[in-house]
Amino acid sequence: MAQDGFTAKERRALASHFSNTDGNIFAITTPRQVDRGALMSRYSRTAKGMRRVFLDEFLSDDTRGERFYERVLAEYGDDSVAELGEAQIAIEGLSNIAVKTIQDRRIGLSYLEKSSRYVTWNRKDGDGKYMFYREPAIMASRHADTYEESCNASFDAYSAAVDPMLRYVRERYPIGMYAFKDSKSGQEKPYDRLRLESDVSAARSIYNGSTRAKALDILRGLLPAATMTNVGITGNGRAFEYLLSILGSSGLAEERDIGASIRKELDGVIGAFVKRSDGKYGRELRGYLERAKRAAKREATEARMKPAAQPTGWRTALAEYDAEEKTINKIVASAIYEHAAGAGYTYGSVLRHAKRMPMGQKECIINRMARLRSNRRHRPPRAFEAAQYTFDLCNNFGMFRDMHRHRMLTMHRQLLTARHGYSVPEEMDAIDMGDAYRGALDGSKDAFERITKRHPEQAQYVVSFAYNYPYMIRMNLREACHMIELRTIPQGHADYRRVAQHMYMQIKKVHPRLCRIIRFADLKEYDLERFESEKRTSERRRAAGRGGGSGRRPSPKTNK
Repeated sequence: MAQDGFTAKERRALASHFSNTDGNIFAITTPRQVDRGALMSRYSRTAKGMRRVFLDEFLSDDTRGERFYERVLAEYGDDSVAELGEAQIAIEGLSNIAVKTIQDRRIGLSYLEKSSRYVTWNRKDGDGKYMFYREPAIMASRHADTYEESCNASFDAYSAAVDPMLRYVRERYPIGMYAFKDSKSGQEKPYDRLRLESDVSAARSIYNGSTRAKALDILRGLLPAATMTNVGITGNGRAFEYLLSILGSSGLAEERDIGASIRKELDGVIGAFVKRSDGKYGRELRGYLERAKRAAKREATEARMKPAAQPTGWRTALAEYDAEEKTINKIVASAIYEHAAGAGYTYGSVLRHAKRMPMGQKECIINRMARLRSNRRHRPPRAFEAAQYTFDLCNNFGMFRDMHRHRMLTMHRQLLTARHGYSVPEEMDAIDMGDAYRGALDGSKDAFERITKRHPEQAQYVVSFAYNYPYMIRMNLREACHMIELRTIPQGHADYRRVAQHMYMQIKKVHPRLCRIIRFADLKEYDLERFESEKRTSERRRAAGRGGGSGRRPSPKTNK
């Protein structure tokens, strides 16, 4: 119990700023974000309780929080206190090029982005134009018409294919192939044997959602990278400040404009936390980022590497890894060290001991840790971070957008181009629109080649999602386990399921013993990926509405 000694008057004053006035655990509810952050930071520099600090220093001083941050951030450069201020920003109508630059920031920011599988992207604005970013430098050049025509052609092909593709998917995977839960019996039954209207309606809704997602998944390759999307960002002041510096140093006008707009909106929410982004500190950092980019480009040019004989095409290759025995020694040593408290062991001595252990004994340790995981949400122990992998990838840009969301890895990526080829979904030829698909993609490449000679960064906007995109990922085994198990779940997009499956098989080939920790990789193929997930969601919702339910996981009538 807190020993506060508050008077009745003080308790009344505290009531609207803290969740309670007598407990030793409480939430900070004071409305001003700057005061909440300043209180947290001040807390570490006083013997007083936080509520007493608030009464003595903040209650009657509306500018206390701002002055505190100006002193700590500007004068002392204590960056960590900027993490105490948080904000949520929504950005609507930005391109898929700009949103990837924003999402490159891995730490301190979380994102929610408009999905390409639940929303059709062929809406038009009030002037009847497709909603894609019209890049100023391109629109002011002689390539303006080429750019506009290419993007319009891509959207025309996408729009024309939506209804035929949806019909095709529903004909190929008719609702009668799948079973649904019958409310009366609690059993799985074919659609035509459901008796209750509510069951029929729920089944139709599940099926419609799954088939629509399938159709839109197939078509998204037609979209140009200029396609407008929406993104919500939640983050702390320190991360936002760095994001503003990245956007401010960009060579793209769109990203610089977005940075300026974010800064303006943050001023009214956590302005004190990002104030340095426009000051001397921010200007120096932007200058450094611009110089670093130029230096890297110069090094790449001077390296004079022999160019590839042909475009690389689709690729998922394990490019770098350590020998398995060496890696097992590090993992076993890390696992033992963590629980060797009080014995006086150094990590070096534990590692030497691990090297002397019989391999069979070390395998038993790995296997026991693997067996403890009963589902994919049981993350492996941190000891498995000792294993490192570097993957060299070239997969379509639409799929890259999904892989890009993972935070606990290092990713390096190149500019988006139309020089690494594309593939045509077999379903496009099945609905007699394969030639239209190829025509739109070839038009995208033609526009890219014209624009890139003068505007290499801006030319990215015209490239369609279907084009293969080179990037590399470096990650540890713990993160690989998470990524592979998440990205091979049945409801995942077929493209990234294939990449994650290939990652798993390559890790298994070089590290067959360590790979046992990846217990829940799904290597099967599914025709209607979202079906089971949509069904489980629907049944949980219906069970919650009835106040109960069996909780039994349903299974499909057929698993094609």
